[in-house]
Amino acid sequence: MNSKFAGYIGKRLLLAIVTIMLVIAITFFAMHAIPASPFSSEKAKSDAVIKALEAKYGFDKPVIVQFFNYLKNIMKLDFGLSTAWVGSTVFGLIKNGFAYSAKIGLSAALLAIVTGVVLGSWAALRRGKWVDKIIQVGTTALVAMPSFVMATILLLVIGLKLKWLPTLASQPGGLVLPVISLSLYPMAYITRLTRSSMLDVLGQDYIRTARAKGLSNGKVIFKHALKNALSPVITYAGPMMAYILTGSMVVENIFSVPGLGRLFVNSMLRTDYMMIMGVTIFLAIMIIMMNFISDILYKVIDPRIDFS
Repeated sequence: MNSKFAGYIGKRLLLAIVTIMLVIAITFFAMHAIPASPFSSEKAKSDAVIKALEAKYGFDKPVIVQFFNYLKNIMKLDFGLSTAWVGSTVFGLIKNGFAYSAKIGLSAALLAIVTGVVLGSWAALRRGKWVDKIIQVGTTALVAMPSFVMATILLLVIGLKLKWLPTLASQPGGLVLPVISLSLYPMAYITRLTRSSMLDVLGQDYIRTARAKGLSNGKVIFKHALKNALSPVITYAGPMMAYILTGSMVVENIFSVPGLGRLFVNSMLRTDYMMIMGVTIFLAIMIIMMNFISDILYKVIDPRIDFS
């Protein structure tokens, strides 16, 4: 690793840390700007009991003191106690929910990347043919549909009408429909991205030179063209994970998946401020780190990228 590359990683890491700190601060002060107490909606709670609960959770201290205490605890992966799920820590609930969300998210991302690259490359190599036109029409339609719309359609058609797959996550094979729902939009976008990039690469001089040297069509495509055409796909990997993680908020509720999305929605319904902050910050950290990794991979794949 040369000094320029190390400096590039250092700058990106510093930017990621600063962004995370800003997210924590904005989330914390936004939640504390809400005038109502998280215990005020509970029935049969007197003012004395509410004050005792606020003291237990540290809500009775000045906001700035709460912020620095919260920041110090986050460094130890301590997001506090849940006010809705009594006796449970926020991080413990997030960890349990993330086990499901990660399984769905990674499966959806892998399905989207593999299918999108294959379809995009196929469309580029069959430019103007009927296959290319079908792929373009299909991906355009999928890009126009949000994940929760696709989830509802798949639930009604595949799950309830045709009964090909289960509709509940607790049933065997119950995660198939949520994975497909979350993967369709990024798959369509990656397909179009790969097609455009592949067409651009196939028109470059070095591709024509490789063909003139007598290299087989497979070697030209996989060794030279595809490698360079993947750079935009890698760049899109960070935003794609952001889409999948945020899109899972609704999709997990549709299919009753006990993941982060469902946990976040339930925490809002139950005014669990600590859980809302914890899930928001955790998801933000995951998205920022995915963007950081994609930035580094982008440079590794394409050394021509300027470090500035």
